[in-house]
Amino acid sequence: MSEGASRTPTDLAELVARFGERLRLAGLPAGPDRCQRFTRAVRLVAPRTTTQLRWCARATLAAEPAQLELLDRVFDEVFGGLTDPADGRGDPNAPPRPPAAAHSAPPVPGARAGDSGSDSGSGRADARQASADEGGDRTDVPSAASAAQRFGGRDFAELTVAELALLADVMGQLRVATPPRRSRRTRPVPHGDRVDLRATLRLGRRTGGDPLRMVRRRYRDKPRRLVALCDISRSMEPYARAMLQLLYCAAGGTRAEVFTFATRLTRLTPMLARSAPAVALALAGRSAPDWSGGTRIAASLKEFTDRYGRRGLARGAVILIISDGWESGDPAPLGREMARLSRLAYRIVWVNPRTQSPRYRPLVGGMAAAWPHCDAVVSAHRLTALSDLIDALADPRRRRTNVFREG
Repeated sequence: MSEGASRTPTDLAELVARFGERLRLAGLPAGPDRCQRFTRAVRLVAPRTTTQLRWCARATLAAEPAQLELLDRVFDEVFGGLTDPADGRGDPNAPPRPPAAAHSAPPVPGARAGDSGSDSGSGRADARQASADEGGDRTDVPSAASAAQRFGGRDFAELTVAELALLADVMGQLRVATPPRRSRRTRPVPHGDRVDLRATLRLGRRTGGDPLRMVRRRYRDKPRRLVALCDISRSMEPYARAMLQLLYCAAGGTRAEVFTFATRLTRLTPMLARSAPAVALALAGRSAPDWSGGTRIAASLKEFTDRYGRRGLARGAVILIISDGWESGDPAPLGREMARLSRLAYRIVWVNPRTQSPRYRPLVGGMAAAWPHCDAVVSAHRLTALSDLIDALADPRRRRTNVFREG
């Protein structure tokens, strides 16, 4: 796709930037505003075929019908190596394809010599043949999902800060949800279990004071509060960054109360609510003086329960604890603090990356003391394992038999 580049763009921003550059070189004014609209369209539609991607480009990059022919020509030169079986099935809704003679038109200024002529034709034929050999019905196009394909199966501890940032768009497609709880507010319904006396009498004034119709209400449901306690000791630093980014990017995660702990407890909710992920994580590191320090889990949980939990923050909430369970002190106090917290919280979900190993058993240390008080223990050590965490947070069941899940 790019001129003189030997690698393929790995994310949506780079893909759109290079495609817009080719369009501008060809004479189509694809400025930053049009490229931004094209990016939004790709994220919204999530195209899986070249036909769908072409529609996104035509709808956002061409300002008038006269520009469509030029757009189609550049689109074929850029994405010509990707075959779309739907293009050959006579789809009446597909955008018109340029005639075969269009491939012999003068190349786009700045394009490589191999982009036209017999070399280009043989390359596209090889791509079509490879697609046919694989037997696939559709061919994926480069998109933001390429970052998930590259890093989705890697442990968060193996990712750099820049590589982790590439997963922000993928994490933004997730939804962090908690079980519902009944609130004190009500809403009018046709067949509720409560009669709104004031509304019924007010409505009865229209019928001479006789309440002919009862106004009924029902309690509203709202999601339970999510409280995240994230271990930022040295052994958990990579996973702490990934979990904080997940809570910032995922839908519903921004409503969470976030605390970090190592040798002391730090509340990070205000700064995580008003900053971009990279900035928020940097501020979190500066605000937490014990970042990458030791671990005092029991003391941190005691401080949270005494200062915040007993005052209502943990009552009926879903508590998410992110730690490997390495307690620097005696594990017995950790068991007592977990018992106190479990009596306040609705559910406790513990994220321990070490549970990814099938040989892991919580037999000693802090994890052995905390395990009986957890409703779920998951690894969440990589992107593909986050689904277990999402399911554990949304599970409405309490105090179930805890069998840890392998990531």
